[in-house]
Amino acid sequence: MRVLFLCCVVLLLFGDAWSELELKGPEEESVRRKAVENEKEPDERETSNERKSAEGLLEESLEKDTKDKQVESEGSKLNGDKSVGNEILPDELQFMRSAIKIVKAPDLSQDKESHKMSEMLNEFLENHERMIQKMENEIDEINRSVPGDDDEADKPLTPEQIEANEAFDRAMAVLNKTKVDKLQGHKLMLEAANKGHPLARSHVAWAQLLGHPVHMDIESAKKTFLELAETGLPEAQMGLGFMYATGIGFNVSQGKALVYYTVAALGDNSWAQMALGYRYWAGVGVPNSCETALDFYRKVATKVANLVTFSGGAAVHRIRLLDEVENSGPSSGILDNDLIDYYQLLADKGDVQAQVGLGQLHYQGGRGIPLDHQKALQYFSQAANAGNAVAMAFLGKIYLEGSDNIKADNDTAFKYFKKAADLGNPVGQSGLGIMFLQGKGVPKDTAKALKYFTQAADQGWVDGQLQLGNMYFSGIGVKRDFKLANKYFNLASQSGHVLAFYNLGQMHAVGLGMMRSCPTAVELFKNVAERGKWAERMMAAHQDYRAYRFEEAFMQYALMSELGYEVAQSNAAFLLDRGEINLFKARDEELIRALQFWGRAAAQGYSAAQVKLGDYHYYGLGTLVDFETAASHYRMASEQQHNAQAMFNLGYMHEQGLGMKKDIHLAKRCYDLAAETSTDAKVPVSLALMKLQLLFKLESLKESPFNVLFSLDENIASNWDLYLITLLTVLLGAALYFRRPPGPGAANAVPTPQQQPQPQPRQQPPPDEVPLVERPSTSTSTADATPSSSTDNGSQPRRQQREDTPQ
Repeated sequence: MRVLFLCCVVLLLFGDAWSELELKGPEEESVRRKAVENEKEPDERETSNERKSAEGLLEESLEKDTKDKQVESEGSKLNGDKSVGNEILPDELQFMRSAIKIVKAPDLSQDKESHKMSEMLNEFLENHERMIQKMENEIDEINRSVPGDDDEADKPLTPEQIEANEAFDRAMAVLNKTKVDKLQGHKLMLEAANKGHPLARSHVAWAQLLGHPVHMDIESAKKTFLELAETGLPEAQMGLGFMYATGIGFNVSQGKALVYYTVAALGDNSWAQMALGYRYWAGVGVPNSCETALDFYRKVATKVANLVTFSGGAAVHRIRLLDEVENSGPSSGILDNDLIDYYQLLADKGDVQAQVGLGQLHYQGGRGIPLDHQKALQYFSQAANAGNAVAMAFLGKIYLEGSDNIKADNDTAFKYFKKAADLGNPVGQSGLGIMFLQGKGVPKDTAKALKYFTQAADQGWVDGQLQLGNMYFSGIGVKRDFKLANKYFNLASQSGHVLAFYNLGQMHAVGLGMMRSCPTAVELFKNVAERGKWAERMMAAHQDYRAYRFEEAFMQYALMSELGYEVAQSNAAFLLDRGEINLFKARDEELIRALQFWGRAAAQGYSAAQVKLGDYHYYGLGTLVDFETAASHYRMASEQQHNAQAMFNLGYMHEQGLGMKKDIHLAKRCYDLAAETSTDAKVPVSLALMKLQLLFKLESLKESPFNVLFSLDENIASNWDLYLITLLTVLLGAALYFRRPPGPGAANAVPTPQQQPQPQPRQQPPPDEVPLVERPSTSTSTADATPSSSTDNGSQPRRQQREDTPQ
């Protein structure tokens, strides 16, 4: 760079000197002399005034030339030459004199300097580009001339090595199928590993370390990784980095983990590149560097984008175990087997919507259903025969790309796309646009492609929006327009298309059509990188968790958390928090690791993880008790993510004065916000507000004559709420006891003299109510003195009383 800077300075000086040499003619000479005279000192100007001025010299020279030319013209006339074209007349001389006096010194240097500056910059950029190209060529030559590489490439393979390579290729063919048989693939991979294939050995070691799809064997995996790392295998170095980072098989060493990750990333290992990208983005063990994270994530995102098919790739549902447990049921992302059986029953009976839905599930996967294009073809064919346009369009997509057992057929794809497009289906319109754009089965026609893509995009179809963005970005069939490309890419990204995220990441990384933003580009590339094939391990970990294989689930979540998956970080912390794994020696060690995972998940915006961080600092789990730090985490979760639990906890800390100044008014405000945010918080908030009202009453009592109650023993005053709850419980029990119904023998009990009521004088009934037949008078006794009932017929209570009187 110093050499380039010196060259630039020399070119600038040389350009200034050259611009001065280029001034020619009488005008330039006079301008130069005037400039020199203006720069002279006063005494020098006086001496220069004695000399002839530039105008006088120019006038004399012109007069001399005129006389010479007149003599020559006269001589030519004598010789018979009639030409007078070179003759200068006095009027012309006067015009030249006036022109010289009027014209100011032109600022020619600025124009030439700006022009030369642009030329110099262009030349500098060209030289820089040539130097970069030269460096790349040198690097390629160095890589090609590494000792041992050519020898190994030229060295013929032994029969054992050829057999091992064939076994490895068979295993990869099984694992790369649309419908994967993991056990069969692992069996073939184990066969290749036994024959000494290094990649197969590393694959088996990863399966043993993660416990999927075989039983966990950490020591065997550790031994294999150490042997293969000495040979420079990036996959083995990635394995050692993961073990050092998580403290599994080794003591935790983030420095060694960083070394192994870096070496594996230089070997083009995608997992190591993602791990380093996340660490430099989040500042985990290394200084925060957005540009470094951008480089690593861009490499992985480019690989993922190159493998994205027309179907968009398999869908991956990220399920948080904490949300699943708090919702008291299975996650909504996973379809229940009974529901799938119900849909299949409807599809078998001819329900078109059920056939289309099952076809899409099997075509794209996800929600607990594996990819199976053969079943998707079956369901789509049934719905297409019934005239469904969506099924026709998806049949076109299947035949356009082909699959494991389905041969690609452009003619059949065009037929189904055309039928669907004629019915106004955007999927069919987008499919026709792709066929015309790429010339598959039809002549290439960008105008028709633009037409069909526009129709599909106007209906909100993601493929149409993406392809329109590509056309405007590359200028295919239209004038290049980065702003329109950005618009359509944003629309497609709202539907979650991987390529839309990738294209937006490229535009933000360079600044095409927008201001350059490194953080935005990193987030977009990170999203694309997390859509790779390795994301299937998230669903495998969830299946292990549902099968009560908690340690195997934790190992896979821990690996994904090292790669930067926020859901994996929260799930790993959840398993450690519940104490469901036995990989570590002590409970405190599990809590420390759980605190670390919660912190990483909270840094990526998961509000429940932020609340968990507050809980850990509040109760001292994996760290010391720190109410101020707990309150800060609760405040961040409540203000940034509007978490109701965090608002309630913050209100309680304001009420008790924990980690902050006691303020009942702020506590009530936090409780009200929690009730407004979540309906589930209304009941606890109501109880907390009742308690606050009681506190208000107690505060008012302090100013009354009853303030002597607050001068009780400190133990009673500090635990007044416990005593109050005990008193209320006793009063409630007493009330329930005295309100119980009487026993069965209470009616036969003879009242004591104290309990006997005094006889009351009998009132005479009105004359109209006197019975026709007067009842005979009977001997009165103590039992007959009981007052009659308030009913109209008073004889029945008395008769019952007489019957109950003991004989």
